[in-house]
Amino acid sequence: MAESLPSLAFLGAGSMGGAILHGVVASGLDVDGGIIATNRTAAKAASLAGLAGVTAIALDEQPSGNTDAAAAARIILVGVKPAMVPDLLREIAPVLRDDAIVVSLAAGVTLATFSAHLGADVSVIRSMPNTPATVGKAVTGLAAGAAASAEDLAVVRRLFELVGAVVEVPEDKIDALSTISGSGPAYVFLLIEELTKAAIGKGFSEADARLMAEQTFIGATALLAASGENPAELRRRVTSPKGTTERAVAVLQDAHLDRLFAEATDAALARAKEMAAGN
Repeated sequence: MAESLPSLAFLGAGSMGGAILHGVVASGLDVDGGIIATNRTAAKAASLAGLAGVTAIALDEQPSGNTDAAAAARIILVGVKPAMVPDLLREIAPVLRDDAIVVSLAAGVTLATFSAHLGADVSVIRSMPNTPATVGKAVTGLAAGAAASAEDLAVVRRLFELVGAVVEVPEDKIDALSTISGSGPAYVFLLIEELTKAAIGKGFSEADARLMAEQTFIGATALLAASGENPAELRRRVTSPKGTTERAVAVLQDAHLDRLFAEATDAALARAKEMAAGN
């Protein structure tokens, strides 16, 4: 991994942008030219001002903050709400450096929208991180626009690898990726909720039920990460022939979990298409 990153501007350092910003700072990597982060209010800017190497700008105090930040950086991460993206792009388009890479953190905003407002020759990369970015365990999908070079994609990949794993996909797979890794944490939390309820139903206190269910998921995923094995093999090792686990797993498989997850992710994908159509 290279020893440094190019200069960074976070336009709207909200939860996702803030998570990546913290990941960069925590990595200890040098950022050539520094990091600038903009937020609407002084209070939000103050929460970032203490981070090493970060210049925090409050737009209510410095209205030109977004253009000032965009003009100074090689990589510009657009982290404002999706509805605000077109106005922001129009604002920063005239000041972008020739070697600028614009990275979208905005869900549902297409590369075509970025090109329409920035020009077809500007390097744009669309990203789809998920919420475990806040603890350095993200899965981030990256889709490169036509003007983005292999080197552009590599440097942006390096940035997102500071907060987790990266999957490179064509843009037409970004919505599908979001139904797996983007929404996926909610599926895991739901499974933990339901296992906790099952434990409470068997007479355990809520505290003990939560401890058992939550730590079982945390422990199982840690074992998966440490072992290098695939989940099916680890499941087989827990499932003794004619044992209790085998009986439980049979019930889950009889409930057609495979079909259920396919239907759930299909439903999420259908909704993404509806939202893209403005419905």
